[in-house]
Amino acid sequence: MIRVEGIHKSFGKVHAVRGLSFDALDGRITGLLGPNGAGKSTTLRILCTLLRPDEGTASIDGADVVADSHGARRRIGSLPHDSGLYPRLTARENIAYYARLCGLDKGLIEDRVDGIVKTLEIGDFADRRAKGFSHGQRTKVALGRALVHDPGNLLLDEPTAGLDVIATRSLRELILKLKDEGRCVLFSSHVMQEVAALCDDICIMAAGRIAIHDSVDGIRQRTGCDDLEEAFLAALALVEDD
Repeated sequence: MIRVEGIHKSFGKVHAVRGLSFDALDGRITGLLGPNGAGKSTTLRILCTLLRPDEGTASIDGADVVADSHGARRRIGSLPHDSGLYPRLTARENIAYYARLCGLDKGLIEDRVDGIVKTLEIGDFADRRAKGFSHGQRTKVALGRALVHDPGNLLLDEPTAGLDVIATRSLRELILKLKDEGRCVLFSSHVMQEVAALCDDICIMAAGRIAIHDSVDGIRQRTGCDDLEEAFLAALALVEDD
């Protein structure tokens, strides 16, 4: 479970996150939906312990991201917007290296990596160097790194950005499988249709704040809009009018 309570984060005069609070529950997919600049990526970076909030608290399965950053990191798998693979390492080596960083026992790493390669269906390129991989291949390997230590919580920053239709469908199926395993999945997107197709709960964000946090049907009811795109725009207007 991920809990965010009243976090603020500024960069100079830019107030990127303004008093954000929400819970992302185990066995559910929670989406952070909003336009560019809404504060989605900043929120995920705070949860990944890459940034410290100026105010407020956040925790991963009870581990505070500031006071117990190591404990929080052990409980998450993160897929950043930029996959950041080591180009001279193979896909298998990239995943194994991250397993070592996460402190997995050396005797377990080979079997764990083999399992990830099978689960993600990357055997065709598992032993190729990452340099020259397609965007979809890089995303799958980066997701493999995020899963190799078997975390209970997944943080995905626009995971389908730049993927083709087939790769997007495959990734969506995997995200749903992770949910069915009881994991907490939190991901950001600016595409309403994508979030609606996957999420149990949606946090619509604008200007660093949450406009609405509800299910798809709940958002329709609260905005009075049957069309999801219209509901999204109506929710953004609530923040603009505040």
